[in-house]
Amino acid sequence: MSLPIIMHITNCRRLFVAMILLAMAVPGLGAESTAPLVIAHRGASGYLPEHTLEAKSLAYGMRPDFIEQDLVLSRDGHLIVMHDIYLDQVTDVAKVFPDRARGDGHFYTIDFTLAELKQLQVTQVFEGPIGTATPKYPGRFPLWKSSFELSTFEEEIELIQGLNQSLGYDIGIYPEIKKPWFHHREGQDIAQKTLAALKRYGYSDRSSGVFLQSFDAEELQRIDRKLMPAMDMDLPLVQLVASTSWGEKRVQQAGHWVNYDYDWMLTPGGLEKIASYAEGIGPWAMMLVKTGTNGIADNGLTKSAQSQGLEVHPYTFRADSAQIPEAPGDFNGLLCFFVGQLRVDGLFTDHPDKVIDFLEKEADRCEGAPP
Repeated sequence: MSLPIIMHITNCRRLFVAMILLAMAVPGLGAESTAPLVIAHRGASGYLPEHTLEAKSLAYGMRPDFIEQDLVLSRDGHLIVMHDIYLDQVTDVAKVFPDRARGDGHFYTIDFTLAELKQLQVTQVFEGPIGTATPKYPGRFPLWKSSFELSTFEEEIELIQGLNQSLGYDIGIYPEIKKPWFHHREGQDIAQKTLAALKRYGYSDRSSGVFLQSFDAEELQRIDRKLMPAMDMDLPLVQLVASTSWGEKRVQQAGHWVNYDYDWMLTPGGLEKIASYAEGIGPWAMMLVKTGTNGIADNGLTKSAQSQGLEVHPYTFRADSAQIPEAPGDFNGLLCFFVGQLRVDGLFTDHPDKVIDFLEKEADRCEGAPP
């Protein structure tokens, strides 16, 4: 099957409709979703540069339950949809603004105005200096081809809400507040700005089609106990769980910045504490398993969290061959384990079409699947 796609070289935004129609034409897509929830991780990021409006548009056509937005702030206070506080590995900032790196060599989004950020070209995630960059995920959309740019949270909400209206679907959003500790250090309250934007667009209660997530437990508690009550909001919160070594949150100890310790979140007492302010957890998928001579097995964390009333939405399911653990053998085998045996409540995926196709055609044949 092939679909003619007419591409206007100077304006990639005109690809939106063509990409949506393409995704809707793929067999197996477009039917009603089934549990678990399918969350498009940074959009259809397995196919187009992550967090671009094009990637979100393609993801929308695949009809996941939710589309994710990672949020950071620009210098002039705009919520920018991108995965990190750095621009280094997804844009040509080192070429356009070569003298704007900080002393650590990173180009920080918060050091640029929205107008400056709109001058940057976005590409697939790459590694190494811009002149000799190599793609992080070989085989995905090629580096520096076509034309993609950064977008604001408002632009993305309007895209998704507009498509919900014009196509009659009800696809939700799943924003993540990135590194609140960093933004506080820079004099910015990203949590308050995110809540204000959500309320402005009608996301104010649990029926609004939104989950709000963060790796920052203390900030989520502040949102739950102070910010949302003051703004007359009540959104479901999700506590993301990181490995301490990743440095997702840093705190000051004895005058030094050190990595926040996430180990408490994986204990029964920690899960009970999370349940006092959040509706779910978002762990790295491998945190839910133990490995042995026979491959991966359930370590009990999923059921422990669910027994506290928490939904479990692990990340990130990627169909790239190098991203699949050896034991399950293939992508569907991996999904079969998490859906059929662990019975997770949602999955973040770079390939929402493949997960939806699996849920529609394969999930009921997995060991442990409900009858």
